[in-house]
Amino acid sequence: MNTRRFGPDDVVPAAEIIRRGGLLGIPTETVYGLGANGLDPEAVANIFAAKGRPQDNPLILHIPSSAWLERYCRNIPDAAYALADRFWPGPLTMILERGDMVPNVVTAGLDTVGMRCPAHPVCRAILTAADLPVAAPSGNTSGRPSPTTAQHMLEDMDGKIDGIVDGGPCTVGVESTIIDLTVMPPRLLRPGGVTLEDLRETLGEVAVDPAVRRLMGEGEHPRAPGMKYRHYAPKAPVTVVRGDPARGADYIRTHLEEGDGVACFDEFAGQYPDHVVERLGPARDKAAQARHVFDALRAFDDTDVSAIWAQCPDDAGIGLAVANRLSKAAGFHIINVDEMGR
Repeated sequence: MNTRRFGPDDVVPAAEIIRRGGLLGIPTETVYGLGANGLDPEAVANIFAAKGRPQDNPLILHIPSSAWLERYCRNIPDAAYALADRFWPGPLTMILERGDMVPNVVTAGLDTVGMRCPAHPVCRAILTAADLPVAAPSGNTSGRPSPTTAQHMLEDMDGKIDGIVDGGPCTVGVESTIIDLTVMPPRLLRPGGVTLEDLRETLGEVAVDPAVRRLMGEGEHPRAPGMKYRHYAPKAPVTVVRGDPARGADYIRTHLEEGDGVACFDEFAGQYPDHVVERLGPARDKAAQARHVFDALRAFDDTDVSAIWAQCPDDAGIGLAVANRLSKAAGFHIINVDEMGR
């Protein structure tokens, strides 16, 4: 298959790929997505095939405005519109009761569906031109780090999909926050650009699903993308180091072996001569870390590193999303230097 390249002005031909049942790489503010007509079971099934994605991992429907919610959802709570008023368009996905027209392949057979209105103007223009809800997971081979540029996505999907729209680098850099509004209190299923603190300002009490901080068991069923399986992982095994940044940097330096790579905060990048180093951003700038975390993990795949050590922020703000992605990339192999010697 020849994967066509589109620019940000090629909205009409890009939307036509969606309308005729094809697969399209689309830019969003979070990561690049692999989109298809969310009402066409065959088109959606092709997403799973292209990614090698497990069938029990549900997808998200992307829509151009909250006015579309009633087309595909039922029993929509007031909380959904309160969140939409504050955070849409933006990096927030809401889990709601699905309508009858949403195919089972989108929801992995669940009675709920994830809904999102992305902020990227090119993405929204494509959604509007297609006049369809677009099912779209991240545009990477399943398990690999998510793509934050069109080139990243082409590395995984060139020749497997009909086209990709280059909308520039993603501004958030981690996938959308997912909150389940079908339970009380509402439950955070995946942290992202809309923080837990943001959600609590709007909703009051918000629970955090245990899968945010640990692997799901074999008998557990994911209610949203990214909950169950090892995700975001480069080829080399990852060890996450949490706690005080200076102590963490020291721990990594004293435990590095020949051939290891390091993903670290900018302040400590010079401490690892003779090792491949990828910068995550300044220790205090978690937004920068969110933008760079997948870039750093992907960059190691172009090297011959045998293992990766990764510094990790605390859980405040978007740090929870960065920590979640790094922990999943490491299969939750985590060392907390603040807990040593207690």
